[in-house]
Amino acid sequence: ALWLAAAMEVHTSKEVDAVNGTNLRLRCTFSSSSPVSQHLSVTWNFQPEDQSSHEPVFYYFKEPYKLPTGRFKERVTWDGNIERNDVSIVIWNLQPTDNGTFTCQVKNPPDVGGTIGEVRLRVVQKVHFSEIHFLAVAIGSACVLMIVVVIVVIICRHHRKKEQEKRIEVADTEL
Repeated sequence: ALWLAAAMEVHTSKEVDAVNGTNLRLRCTFSSSSPVSQHLSVTWNFQPEDQSSHEPVFYYFKEPYKLPTGRFKERVTWDGNIERNDVSIVIWNLQPTDNGTFTCQVKNPPDVGGTIGEVRLRVVQKVHFSEIHFLAVAIGSACVLMIVVVIVVIICRHHRKKEQEKRIEVADTEL
């Protein structure tokens, strides 16, 4: 009989821009042909833009392990949920030296082969105008919509109250 090979698929964004000094959640999810085992491991690595050697960022095996040394020491925290196939991390206080490619590798024995998630991070000094403009328009529109809804509700209640007063007045005059 022909056995199907186990398949691990890891999913990340391809590219992410983030503002210098902010925090960023690097999202990584996976799907496995096997049920999640107690031997599941997650390895996050970093390849700087200058293509120097890979650096470890984070490791998970039964529990999250912070790195004792390196550029990401004390700057990376676990933000995943294994039961939901989420192995994301948060990087704190982003800096231009964090520009590069992060890889997320998940092994779930016997499912240890498959894709490795890669996300290219670009740390920028400030948000592009188009992003700020879009955000301002979205927030402004939501505020205007809420104000319109409140005004319509007030007008409807006022109109109902007037109608009720008229009915009471008509009833009083008939008596």
